[in-house]
Amino acid sequence: MSEPRPNTAPFPPEEIGSFLRCCAGEWMGLRSQFALGEVNAGDDDDDGWHTSDRGELVVAFLEAETAGGAGGLQVGQKDAVAQQQLHFDAQGGFRSGEQQGRWQLWPDGSLELVITGDGREVRERIWFTKPNLRLRSTVETSADGSPGRASFSSEIRRVSRPVEPAS
Repeated sequence: MSEPRPNTAPFPPEEIGSFLRCCAGEWMGLRSQFALGEVNAGDDDDDGWHTSDRGELVVAFLEAETAGGAGGLQVGQKDAVAQQQLHFDAQGGFRSGEQQGRWQLWPDGSLELVITGDGREVRERIWFTKPNLRLRSTVETSADGSPGRASFSSEIRRVSRPVEPAS
């Protein structure tokens, strides 16, 4: 019997296809959301501008639709019917339904997504600290640069224990 081959893929992923494949799986997450534009100087209370919630995401890798494509992701809440699809091209663009944006894979291994429209810009950064620990931050700003909403998520990939051989 041969020994299993160790994973020789670089970590963090160095190209968009590998990064997208690394995102595939079931994720348990904790997300904190902040309504930055609604902060009042006299408020001592977290209510109204800060919320946290837990959730479970299922992410599937989608093969490239065209020869110039980098692949994509299908993302949705666990047990939900609605799924969002993101399709990436090799030139730094992506689309999700009617929305289009641009992506950049930074030298630190993080992926930045930017969507601009409707008088606002949304920037999301996704990075891995370990193959099964993913972090995401999102910041929304208006056209005049004023802050809107922001969020931070930490997500842990669900992994199954290996099945014990029957004795």
